[in-house]
Amino acid sequence: MSSVSEILRPIEPELQEFHTRFSSYLESKSSLLEEIIRYILQQKGKRIRPALVLLSAKLTGGVNDRSYRGAILVELLHTATLVHDDVVDDADMRRAVPSINALWKNKVAVLIGDYLLSRGLLLSLDNGDYDQLTILSRAVRDMSEGELVQIEKSRMLNTTEEVYFKIIQGKTGSLISSGCEIGALSNTTSPEILERLRTIGSYLGIAFQIRDDLLDFTEGGTGKPAGLDLKEKKMTLPLIYALASSPADEQNRIRRKIRLAKKVADFEEIRQFIIDKNGIGYAHEVAGRYAQQATDELMKFPDSEARSAFTNLIRFIVNRSY
Repeated sequence: MSSVSEILRPIEPELQEFHTRFSSYLESKSSLLEEIIRYILQQKGKRIRPALVLLSAKLTGGVNDRSYRGAILVELLHTATLVHDDVVDDADMRRAVPSINALWKNKVAVLIGDYLLSRGLLLSLDNGDYDQLTILSRAVRDMSEGELVQIEKSRMLNTTEEVYFKIIQGKTGSLISSGCEIGALSNTTSPEILERLRTIGSYLGIAFQIRDDLLDFTEGGTGKPAGLDLKEKKMTLPLIYALASSPADEQNRIRRKIRLAKKVADFEEIRQFIIDKNGIGYAHEVAGRYAQQATDELMKFPDSEARSAFTNLIRFIVNRSY
């Protein structure tokens, strides 16, 4: 499978320009802020979200100043949520390096997340990008609601597939969907095109999160310790399917095991139960189905280098090992 860098080569000049503008926009006169921002910029990640904004712009006319502002806004919001998530999850590592809260403590991490979010808001307001701001504000609402529903359901351990998909559409699908729409919005106001990019992003976001949930069963797959979702009592698709495929007495036994699990052996037993019930295979199949739906919608655009890169990026997301 190609690397992200190879897949995104058709928009490498645009990504370089994005990174230059992103770095420049975050410059600060505060020494503490400057130190933390520099640390954040060193952790480039896979650049998937800004890449999706730029690819969506290229699909619909080309990358322009509004496209770059949209990509910066999406990346600022995404980075802010990651910083806040690490505080909520009490996570010490992010992408295999120490998290902001691990290095500078929770109070600073929360304030940095707020600062990044405020810079995104100001970027849109100062440039009159009210349409972009409206779309991203809805995404923030949906992401927050998705996380809160997941926390609520983790206490009960009774999440259904229907609820799970609502959760991941909110916590992951909404931002990716918004990014695709914002990229298109920099070139067009066509309801049909905007709806198509929204739909592509929604399907892709769901596939992305299911793959993330599957990587929780692989050591270091997401830069977090393996099994973290189980330890936090998060019910993801492999577990939901495994439980639904089991008789009531076995469901109750596994739920009790999850509530009381503390030892490595306990989590390994739960993991083996999920494997035996084909939970992992089922989740992989469902992720592939959503990725295919995203690709089918994408094929309605004319053939182009941007469309090919977008298609390959979808394939990478649903098959990635990190």
